[in-house]
Amino acid sequence: MSLKKSHKSYPQEFKDEAVLMVTEQGYSVSEAAKSLGIGTSLLYKWKDKYDAQQQGISLEESEREELKRLRKENRTLRMEKEILKKASAFFAKEMK
Repeated sequence: MSLKKSHKSYPQEFKDEAVLMVTEQGYSVSEAAKSLGIGTSLLYKWKDKYDAQQQGISLEESEREELKRLRKENRTLRMEKEILKKASAFFAKEMK
């Protein structure tokens, strides 16, 4: 019998507050993690993500969603373009 580990998910507000404890309030990562009841590696991960967003390296959620939508739209447009190319070639051949 195997037991699945369930990962607890935290709201974004909680993550933001935890990172601010380290970045702005002067707590060490281990102190903040201990006081919040989370692992230090988890808080380091959140802090690294926060730092990447501040430096513009990482995309925000809204940017990620827009990128996903634009990629899907791009695929659709490329497919439509190929269909139109084939149709115009077919009709050009029929006109001769």
